[in-house]
Amino acid sequence: MRKANNMSTSYLEEPPLPELRLPARLARQGQPWWNPQLSFSPPTARYRRPEPQIAAAAVERRWPSRVIENAPLWCSVDLRDGNQALPNPMDPTRKSKLFALLVAMGFKEIEVGYPSASATDFDFVRQLVERDLIPDDVTISVFTPARAELIDRTFESLAGVRNAIVHLCNATAPEWRKVVFALDEERITQLALDAAERVLRGADRMPSAAVRFEYSPEAFNLTEPEFALALCNAVAARWCATPDRPVTLNLPSTVEVDTPNVYADQIEWMHRNLDNRGSIILSVHPHNDRGTAVASAELAMMAGADRVEGTLFGNGERTGNVCLVTLALNLLTRGIDPQLDFSDIDGIRRVVEWCTQMPVHDRHPYSGNLVYTAFSGTHQDAIKKGFDALEQAALKAGTAPGEQPWRVPYLPIDPQDLGRSYEAVVRINSQSGKGGIAYVLKTVFRLELPRPLQAELSEAVQKISDARGQEVGPKLLWEVFAEEYLKTDDYLRVTDHSGHPDDGDDRVCVHVLYTVDGREIHGEGAGIDQLSAFKVAMAQCGIQIETADVITQAARAEECGEIAAYSRVVTERGATWGAGLADNIGDAVLRALTSSVNRALRGSRTF
Repeated sequence: MRKANNMSTSYLEEPPLPELRLPARLARQGQPWWNPQLSFSPPTARYRRPEPQIAAAAVERRWPSRVIENAPLWCSVDLRDGNQALPNPMDPTRKSKLFALLVAMGFKEIEVGYPSASATDFDFVRQLVERDLIPDDVTISVFTPARAELIDRTFESLAGVRNAIVHLCNATAPEWRKVVFALDEERITQLALDAAERVLRGADRMPSAAVRFEYSPEAFNLTEPEFALALCNAVAARWCATPDRPVTLNLPSTVEVDTPNVYADQIEWMHRNLDNRGSIILSVHPHNDRGTAVASAELAMMAGADRVEGTLFGNGERTGNVCLVTLALNLLTRGIDPQLDFSDIDGIRRVVEWCTQMPVHDRHPYSGNLVYTAFSGTHQDAIKKGFDALEQAALKAGTAPGEQPWRVPYLPIDPQDLGRSYEAVVRINSQSGKGGIAYVLKTVFRLELPRPLQAELSEAVQKISDARGQEVGPKLLWEVFAEEYLKTDDYLRVTDHSGHPDDGDDRVCVHVLYTVDGREIHGEGAGIDQLSAFKVAMAQCGIQIETADVITQAARAEECGEIAAYSRVVTERGATWGAGLADNIGDAVLRALTSSVNRALRGSRTF
């Protein structure tokens, strides 16, 4: 027997494996040998592929060869459709906050509620009107079913408004006609026309307001296209659609049941067959039951749609509506102005989460906490090289990196264009490699480690991440780096040095103290630079340095001082890398050399 679904179990607790349908049956007939998958006997017989409402042979498709060139007219339905989908609908304070956000982002059409459904929605519309909260260039939309008393109540909520859309809706698909309303096509048509007439008369009683009309045949995508076309034409004609006062015909995929190309076919067929097309704003309202609402909207735009209704982050009934954040920023990544302001994507997300009391997923496109974050070593290496190439291109062009064309692997958009920093682009865990570590050290601490040193450090970091089972943040990364490379006082330390060739002196003296088996050995060396003097001092201690290389660079992190030096020292124990940080080159070089020798004496890995 199956256990009851326990929705209260915390995701932080380890759950048992589910009791799945077993045993599995044979593979389907004709399945190739290289596909070993078995059938687990889902109830496929209960489901049927929907009959296409437009036969493929009847469609002369033009949309596949088109590209999107402009943003659509956006209409946010967060305050109506999105609000109806919340376990805890928004109160007036949260609705006001979300309305203010939508206005600030640049939405010019905002569906603010369903005023005939509840006192809360009615009062909110009145609040917007009476407190003069609606900018002159913003048009609010109010939703009403095709029922006389609800239409009248809707117009009551609009008293005194300057610009409004009355959004009329009735269901038209066969299942709704038969199962829900028990009405045939003729009676559905008459219902819609009677309601359209009542809307028209209501607008006539508001001569000082600019009232436009919108009609939605609910479940359009499941409605016979010829019936949907005739109904939309009849309603638009009843409202006397003109180019100066266009009617919005909104064609929703109320329940997404097919692939996005089918919806595109339906939209293109309507687009090419509607009467008086120049007086129609063709709108789409994709739902996300199959998880393809964004694709449906994009293909619908290619097929002729002028306007898109949706919600920020896709909140809506069941699996949600089309996500306007994703859809708009998809345009931006193709060089198209979305005509909405996303310059503080984190701030937008926080407001929406507070208003809806629902979290945005960490992997939500463009806006989730982790969508610009790479943990994989190969991804991190590619991202780092992409940023390096961007900097080089900017240097060559004499511009800032932010003015260069965006070409960074694995990042379709520059996080800074959305108000994000680069700090979280690369984060370190057991899956990370030297490229990720190098990126964090460069972006957070301004240190550019030589590649062999990167490889050494990555092994140490990976061991810690594996042992702890968690990521290694910048603070811990610095602690690992400092412990491994910046210690200079365990076996060998420089006790004194004098002379700096870069200051004009021609000799450098170095004094060292080497402790071995409890004995202290003092060494002193002189040379033309720190390296040559250090080698002489080490020889007096009995340590022969065969070769040594030193790299220096400017460093600007608080932990680093002004100069970073990296040294590779070859002794009889092999080759080891070291690092040193100081306010001047001489001190940094000596610290790096001391680090290399100490690491050799400690038995660090050699190359």
